Amino acid sequence: MSSVSWLLNLLAVVACISLVGCGGGGSPSAIPGTLPVQDNDWQAGIFEAQSEYKDQCATPRTGIDPFSGQLYPDDLGSTMDEKMWLRSWTNDTYLWYDEISDGDPLPHSVLKYFDLLKTDFRTDSGSFKDNFHFSQASDKYQTRTQSGLVSGYGISWQFNQDFAPRNLQVRYTEPQSPAAIAGLQRGDLLIRINDIDFINSTEQTDIDSINAALFPDSAIQTVSFTLRNLQGIERTVQLTSANITLTPVQNIKVMDTPAGRIGYLQFNSHIRPAQEPLIDAVQYFVDENVTQWVVDLRYNGGGLLAMASQLAYMVAGPAQTNGLIFDEIQFNAKYPNINPVTGRTLAPTTFYNRKIDYPNGIFTSQGLPSLNLTRVYVLTTEATCSASEAFINGLRGVDVEVIMIGGKTCGKPYGFYPQDNCGTTYFTIQFQGLNHKGFGDYSDGFIPTPSPFFAADVLGCTVADDFSHPLGDTKEAMLAAAINHMQDGACPDVPAAKFMAKSQQDPGTSIQTPNTILEAIILENALYTPIRE
Repeated sequence: MSSVSWLLNLLAVVACISLVGCGGGGSPSAIPGTLPVQDNDWQAGIFEAQSEYKDQCATPRTGIDPFSGQLYPDDLGSTMDEKMWLRSWTNDTYLWYDEISDGDPLPHSVLKYFDLLKTDFRTDSGSFKDNFHFSQASDKYQTRTQSGLVSGYGISWQFNQDFAPRNLQVRYTEPQSPAAIAGLQRGDLLIRINDIDFINSTEQTDIDSINAALFPDSAIQTVSFTLRNLQGIERTVQLTSANITLTPVQNIKVMDTPAGRIGYLQFNSHIRPAQEPLIDAVQYFVDENVTQWVVDLRYNGGGLLAMASQLAYMVAGPAQTNGLIFDEIQFNAKYPNINPVTGRTLAPTTFYNRKIDYPNGIFTSQGLPSLNLTRVYVLTTEATCSASEAFINGLRGVDVEVIMIGGKTCGKPYGFYPQDNCGTTYFTIQFQGLNHKGFGDYSDGFIPTPSPFFAADVLGCTVADDFSHPLGDTKEAMLAAAINHMQDGACPDVPAAKFMAKSQQDPGTSIQTPNTILEAIILENALYTPIRE
């Protein structure tokens, strides 16, 4: 199963709500309580304004949107209306709109049709240019990005191999989550789920049960997990899913080393709840006279670009960033000067030096602390994506030295404004981000290397993710390599980083894999324009 396919199956669930008492005026030709005939308005190469179809829904939502406090905008329409809106919206705003084949949407479901509205062109490495086309139920997207809540056990899994014989390890657990309370540790290997042989089973019914257990749709789902720890000891725990509050900033530490006084933090996602602990951590580092900083972004799939700008400012300080560009976005050729989503004149994101009131999109009067560093170490893997890559690119654009330890990043110099329509939030690439030097060509990822040559090469060392030590432990391979590099500039003699084996090798036995694509996309937010004063 492809990354996009399983994501669609897992998360893109359109809310099914009764048509009783629908809000709004409804479709002019619709009889209340009935679905209109799906007239096919499609004509190849002719695109109506997207406003003609926006919020015309086969199953309109009713009542108050709990996140905006406003009435749902939905009117009674049809699935063809929903598809025609997707078609016009894509033709208007998609970065590579001229690389899409304009086929008849009628034979396809809404989500299947959306899956077709993307480019099939490839990068120089042979990867698809657009690996980030995605949709998700709007309520789930809003819950996670605005409140940091997600249903689950509080486990971040590492999918070393997603087909039999499978290899799934615990990356880390969320504090106070069911997994943390049960004592699960980094490196624990999953052996069984209930009475199913997780490693070897190839029965489709078992695979379906495995996916349902690993990715609960709601709280209060109890599952038996048998795991083997690094000492080879197996134990079985009963975990009940819950609404987990994510802790995006963890393991804040100051360490005295021969290389100086080092600050370390594990930063898992650029979401709103991360702002306060990030500010507090940097202030702590300032108070502790930290002279080197290791930012652990190995599992950070992205999120708010504005927060990445704040983080970069807190690394570099005012002298190195004042008046300079952190990220400048470019839309398709139809919009060289105007943001097609907001209608505003395009303006770059600078290095934000103040705290932000994210719900209202405005700066506060509170200034940010900064370490005024000329160099920062960043721990990375292929799960390092989007806003995390913008953080690296933005600092490199103003000649702050970024040294990468770990593996190549996911390769997402692109972004989007999530758009809700009829209960589904759609994510389609709309722009590319460039740093102060005009560089943004890293669609195959930033690559750590002792001898940079190509533009996306970053000085650093390739080091495997080490599951034999806790994150933040100075003996953990990536952190140890960073500390050693600070002292002598040399990379350790260690095996190259291993990345997830692809399910295409044996699709019949594959399970769902929430890899970089998921982490990058579900945390995105539309704060790509300058925050208002």
